[in-house]
Amino acid sequence: MSEDISPELIERYKLNAETGRMQWVELARYFAAGRVIVVGKELDLVDVAQQFSRDNKAQTEKWLGDRDIGLVSDEQAREFNDGEFEFWAIVVRPWVLIQRM
Repeated sequence: MSEDISPELIERYKLNAETGRMQWVELARYFAAGRVIVVGKELDLVDVAQQFSRDNKAQTEKWLGDRDIGLVSDEQAREFNDGEFEFWAIVVRPWVLIQRM
């Protein structure tokens, strides 16, 4: 049975297993280092992580241009800091990808 599973699917399962819930307070130090990227709700966090892990620059540049992903702005950080936001998060070094729940 394991021979039938594609490498892409195995990669996706591994990335999915590395996601977790995080509060903004846990992410603030990564924000301070300029390493937190917000993923829009219309995208699948694991799909984005998979493209980051593959260094798919064409896709990430498209998402950036379409504003589907982006670095957390100072304004967003203040909003997140003032509220009790919870995020799905995954680390794809050097980035931490987050998506609001």
